[in-house]
Amino acid sequence: MSLDITLEELQLAARNHALPLEALRHPVTPVGLHYLLTHFDIPLVDPRSWRLQIGGNVERPLTLGLEELKERPARTLAVTLECAGNGRALLSPRANSQPWVLEAVGTAEWTGTPLAPLLEEAGLGSGALEIVFTGLDRGIQGEIEHLYERSLPLSEALRDEVLLAYAVNGQDLPPQHGFPLRLVVPGWYGMTNVKWLQTITAVDEPFRGFQQDVGYHLRQSAEEQGRAVTRILPRSLMVPPGIPDFPARTRFAEPGSLLLEGRAWSGGGPVVKVEVSVDGGGSWTEAVLGEGVSEFAWHGWSYEWEAHPGEYELCCRATDSEGKTQPLTPEWNYDGFCNNAVQRVRVVVRSPSA
Repeated sequence: MSLDITLEELQLAARNHALPLEALRHPVTPVGLHYLLTHFDIPLVDPRSWRLQIGGNVERPLTLGLEELKERPARTLAVTLECAGNGRALLSPRANSQPWVLEAVGTAEWTGTPLAPLLEEAGLGSGALEIVFTGLDRGIQGEIEHLYERSLPLSEALRDEVLLAYAVNGQDLPPQHGFPLRLVVPGWYGMTNVKWLQTITAVDEPFRGFQQDVGYHLRQSAEEQGRAVTRILPRSLMVPPGIPDFPARTRFAEPGSLLLEGRAWSGGGPVVKVEVSVDGGGSWTEAVLGEGVSEFAWHGWSYEWEAHPGEYELCCRATDSEGKTQPLTPEWNYDGFCNNAVQRVRVVVRSPSA
């Protein structure tokens, strides 16, 4: 399959960062291996002068420095984040954007202070409908110059697990992950987790900023608005077995008992089942599902495969507690979002040496 990657997409791919699939073996992803998508430039922020403003339809606007936030009650959560564009490169035709294959995911332990108590302290007005989160990163998209900002419905923003995070895996946020402060919303695709936060604003009507009202919608053409992208669809990924060919990444394995393993997650409820196919999805066998890293993070899974010489297409699929299962083929949309079709791994099991 020819992808015909453009120079623009290559520039994006060089700036951003995918999870090497062999790193799925880590229950908590090392920071340097966690996926990363940055829309505009990474801001240079002086933590001594930086302030978070909480305002809009509130009774008591707040201005807080980083150290003041760190003095508040802290919580650490392991959360799986996935880019809404994960799998975009496998769609045809493909939107001209970040050409993710399958690796735009990671699970980290985020430390911060819960958002809800700060909103309660500020005193939300009776007409507050949404909470808008504005970052420091600025650029042009869709011919519109804007700061990156997104909103959440009030009911979502007030969830106990929504964090204003200032640390990841026990260290200060690195610049590329939103230093000094970022939003972490478990269960929602990555675009929701605004980095380099500067303001949090309660508003009385639906927010119409570009990243909310134009970007991140499931649509069939450029002319329609479509349906907003929100929670992560179920997905499972396999650690590619054996060893790779360079650069094709075809896998080569020896015959015999082969442990297949990976991770599975969903933002719509916990994963309840993972199945494995060794014949391209023609037949399926249930894998052993492990415990989740946390309520908001992926599960490990494993499957013992008795591999015989030949060529195989391995697949895995997850089902969550809402009964949603990964499709066998991608469900196309204009911008290439939410493609959670099953992973396919080509494996050549070699004949025993003479």
